[in-house]
Amino acid sequence: MAPSFDFVDWWNKEQHQGTPVVVKMENPNYTMVEIESPKTGFEGGKDKGKNAKQLTWVLLLRAHRAAGCVAWVALGLWTVLAAIKKRLILRQGLADPNLERPSKGRLFKAITGFLVFAIFMLCVEVAAHLKGWHFAGPQWPPAFGVQNLPHAIYVGWIYFRAEYIAPPLQFLINFCIYLFLLQSADRIILCLGCLWIKWKNIKPIPVNPSLKSDDVEQPDKGYPMVLVQIPMCNEREVYEQSIGAVCQLDWPRHRMLVQVLDDSDDVDTQFLIKGEVAKWNQKGVNIIYRHRTNRTGYKAGNLKSAMNCAYVKDYEFVTIFDADFQPKADFLKCTVPHFRDNPELGLVQARWSFVNKDENLLTRLQNINLSFHFEVEQQVNGVFINFFGFNGTAGVWRIKALEECGGWLERTTVEDMDVAVRAHLCGWKFIFLNDVRSLCELPESYETFRKQQHRWHSGPMQLFRLCLPDIIESKVSTWKKVNMIFLFFLLRKLILPFYSFTLFCVILPVTMFVPEAQLPVWVVCYIPALMSFLNVLPAPRSFPFLIPYLLFENTMSVTKFNAMISGLFQLSSAHEWVVTKKTGRSSEADLLSLQETKPPLKLSRGVSESGLDALKQRQEQMHPPPPPLVPTAPIPKKKANRLYRKELSLAFLLLTAAARSLLSAKGVHFYFLLFQGISFLVVGLDLIGEQVS
Repeated sequence: MAPSFDFVDWWNKEQHQGTPVVVKMENPNYTMVEIESPKTGFEGGKDKGKNAKQLTWVLLLRAHRAAGCVAWVALGLWTVLAAIKKRLILRQGLADPNLERPSKGRLFKAITGFLVFAIFMLCVEVAAHLKGWHFAGPQWPPAFGVQNLPHAIYVGWIYFRAEYIAPPLQFLINFCIYLFLLQSADRIILCLGCLWIKWKNIKPIPVNPSLKSDDVEQPDKGYPMVLVQIPMCNEREVYEQSIGAVCQLDWPRHRMLVQVLDDSDDVDTQFLIKGEVAKWNQKGVNIIYRHRTNRTGYKAGNLKSAMNCAYVKDYEFVTIFDADFQPKADFLKCTVPHFRDNPELGLVQARWSFVNKDENLLTRLQNINLSFHFEVEQQVNGVFINFFGFNGTAGVWRIKALEECGGWLERTTVEDMDVAVRAHLCGWKFIFLNDVRSLCELPESYETFRKQQHRWHSGPMQLFRLCLPDIIESKVSTWKKVNMIFLFFLLRKLILPFYSFTLFCVILPVTMFVPEAQLPVWVVCYIPALMSFLNVLPAPRSFPFLIPYLLFENTMSVTKFNAMISGLFQLSSAHEWVVTKKTGRSSEADLLSLQETKPPLKLSRGVSESGLDALKQRQEQMHPPPPPLVPTAPIPKKKANRLYRKELSLAFLLLTAAARSLLSAKGVHFYFLLFQGISFLVVGLDLIGEQVS
């Protein structure tokens, strides 16, 4: 018989001396506990009862925190289940189905067919598991009959998938892994370049930063003529704050002209914008209002029409701000000096900052993506190769560069990237200023964000088809051609959405039903976690959202993949242009500082000095409204949600694959599929971001 060993008996026999240990808990859920090493063992007395009671309290407090976490998870799960019941089953709180175009494209049909096949195969695999048909290779039954027919069919399926499905699937897996590693290497190189810039403190410095003139009679002669353009279309929520911010730029007024380029088809919005322009015109600002009756070419057509004005020839630079941008007063003084004594410079791009980045989970995740885009991608490309994609706003162009490369063209939905590529092929250089920032808004609803991302990912593929011959035939160096074709377009605009959707939303679920093809754990878990960590580095306050960011990026891959395909093959959806919806949020700190420094200039949205308020007061005096009998509360707007069928189909597909992975005992794959499926479900039910009113 083996000798028994009791740890407590051994401890009591030995005399242990030790130093008292004091554990201090700053969290109010804990107490201060003093634990002394026993001198006489655990033999009765007050010390034994005291220590046992204190340890019990600590364990109870920790159990309370664990129960709180479990309750939080249960509450989130209950919210998702309640949303499924309300929106999928009862069809409550949804937008008008007549206004929502059903998703019946080829991609949706393919996902739905794959989902039906996966559910069927899950039932077959569960039945085979209950029957005990577990073997490493095909084992045919000893005799064929009606009873052995299901067994024979199942064995035939195993043989067929092992011989004919697994090899091509494994080849596709290896190909996607190669693309994944290639893109990951590009991401790591960009991060190393950004680290080098930070370490060496590399910043673009103007050759001659002074704008002052030596002429005493004309001290502002050193300031070049600048044209500021604000293109907008039905921007009722943001027109006032953007026009107000631009009109207060610190620049000699006789050396600057503001063009408000209004494409609005709403008569009331046109009237309000005209009044705002008239207000600032009365204050002495050189500002004009332009309206097109035919919105041909969208934003590109609007800018092209404005540049055809005869007075544009008197200006040397043009600055563009979208309708939701609020530049600081020193924007021009921080950007324009870089052009002086630098004749090869064609563009100076400033960074965006966001007034609503902490509004909800969707805006936080967007802030992570765009912070990496500006801090790493734009800055590294600007420092080392003097080329990057123009962001369409918050940038200053040399008008000569625009004219030399052909100006604004209406052939794609990414006119900003189009003009940047053509200017680079003409030999112009770009500078990115990471320290100069302009306030703007992030989309707060998933519907708005999804349409924006569709335009941003379909347009580059349209442009790639059109620009490829020009890139090959251009006179730039071979290195610039390789960088533009393989890095700028193929790797970052085509390969990224392709492998992200194919690998994690298609191949991974398929491998659960074809276990002969293997997808390594480091591809599913470790490399994506490292890439997400690198993406979050430029926004360190967003580290708690690392896992949601990883899941959300894979969730958005279906939208980006669909947009990339539509742009590459010139589908009808590639030519859609939807103006990003704005909410009109302003930076409260900036508005307060403006009111303190310049009391007469009030930028609150309700104020207008163009005569509209006086007219309204006169009408109220002539026809006073009857006094209300009782105070009436404002009627809240009824909010509605949409159902995104591609995302919902993928959610159920991934959850089905997660259930199948339990039969194969693949732990990491199960958890990834489970949480990724829940992420698709949350997005498909429109539970992320602000609801669409």
